[in-house]
Amino acid sequence: MNFLTQIDNLALIALLVVSGIALFLPTLSTLISGKGLSPTEATIWMNRRKAYVFDLRPEEAFKAGHLPAAKHISAAQIVAGLEKMKLDRKHPVILVCESGNHSRKAIADVKKLGFAEVAILEGGVQAWKAAALPLVK
Repeated sequence: MNFLTQIDNLALIALLVVSGIALFLPTLSTLISGKGLSPTEATIWMNRRKAYVFDLRPEEAFKAGHLPAAKHISAAQIVAGLEKMKLDRKHPVILVCESGNHSRKAIADVKKLGFAEVAILEGGVQAWKAAALPLVK
């Protein structure tokens, strides 16, 4: 009997392929859309690697509480705002929003400006709060 023609074996092969794809999708998503950092990883980037932190939320939300050393910049004006700042492109950049969705959309624009590493805070400020990390007012 041929291994590939038996129905039971075909079902097992299909299960293997589907589970392999399911395991690879998060990695593929990260490769396409950029690196997502946990709150702990973001803290390490901020403290050890001197990462720039940009908060893309509305100004009212920023004033209510933001990550330490974060600078407010409008998501719509991110390219113009970063060009005005004349930052060192060798330092990594962390983009922050409320939940991580707006940051993920802006990552490509920041990469086009020539920054070496650009990442988002996965889960945004909500994840930061859930990790019981401090916000600055």
